[in-house]
Amino acid sequence: MSPYCFPLIFRLFSGPHFIHSSIYTQILKLFSETSLFSINMKNKLVAFSLLFLFFLPALVSSECTCDEDADDRNRTEALKYKLVAVASILIAGAIGVSIPILGKIIPVFCPENNVFFLIKAFAAGVILATGFVHILPDAFESLSSPCLLEKPWGDFPFAGLIAMISSIGTMMVDLLATSFYKKSNLTKQKTVNCDEEKEVHVHTHSTHGHAHGSVMLSSSEGTDELDLSRRRVISQVLELGVLVHSVIIGVSLGASESPKTIKPLVAALTFHQLFEGMGLGGCIAEAKFKIKKAALMAIFFSLTTPIGIAIGFGISTVYSETSPTALMVEGIFNSAAAGILIYMALVDLLAADFMSTRMQDSPKLLMGANIFLLFGAGCMSLLAKWA
Repeated sequence: MSPYCFPLIFRLFSGPHFIHSSIYTQILKLFSETSLFSINMKNKLVAFSLLFLFFLPALVSSECTCDEDADDRNRTEALKYKLVAVASILIAGAIGVSIPILGKIIPVFCPENNVFFLIKAFAAGVILATGFVHILPDAFESLSSPCLLEKPWGDFPFAGLIAMISSIGTMMVDLLATSFYKKSNLTKQKTVNCDEEKEVHVHTHSTHGHAHGSVMLSSSEGTDELDLSRRRVISQVLELGVLVHSVIIGVSLGASESPKTIKPLVAALTFHQLFEGMGLGGCIAEAKFKIKKAALMAIFFSLTTPIGIAIGFGISTVYSETSPTALMVEGIFNSAAAGILIYMALVDLLAADFMSTRMQDSPKLLMGANIFLLFGAGCMSLLAKWA
């Protein structure tokens, strides 16, 4: 091997310009500064091969840093976009969650109408895409960040584990709550039956005859009551998952001081809240809550993201999105929210409606529901490019 190779490699690694200039610039510069061009072709090939081997890891690896980019910070301009985000997200969330709930006023949005089934299919696609495309990838990114310790975070996919545990936990809550309502309903039914099974004597003055009868609570009423109770459980658990996710994205947006980051998020999160609100509103409408409770759930959903933005703005001076604590909290909560939303979308929204007798007996409704499902999932997935 030519003795010119070693000085060349040494200079390339030890020079102060190594870190601040591109690899290709340094190679060309050092080739021109050395007498490598004066030696034969064989030595040139050897030197180039050594350089290629040394720089292969650098060429295929991406630059990773935990330092925040301070070049794009503008607190005053960012505040303007945050105020716009609060207003637009608040209005969009309120409209989205209110549309299905207003079914009593607007007949087309009534739960018995086919249009309502199509809206629910669209909303289910939105919620499913929120879990799979928006939240879960963010959770994996946070919990696998190089800013966290390699052990244990780099050795195990904690995001997937937490999402799985969250899904199983949601199923257990769903089953326990449904079982509780079922037992309560059966106890109430037995009490009513005992009272109404007493003989009712009807005396007529013309014949003085006796009529004996018993009044039984119909099984269909009991089934309807149980179905209603389960829908109430579904709406409450779904709102829990949505609220957790909404707070996190609100805090992230509020803590950012980069106008370039916030601008695309304003439009994306506005549509995000609109679609997500429609999904939650459909579940609230089917649960047939009293007006006060339905309004309270809608208000909670509408205010959660704006409140998160306000919290993020308040802690923006001390909050760092690359700090280990922030990454762990965001990753864990995002994983849990993803597990809840994925379970609710697949089991309680899609399976329940698509396997229902009404859907199976109407091929047109089934086809329309599938189209709206794909459209909802596609729209929400597209928003992942910006949010």
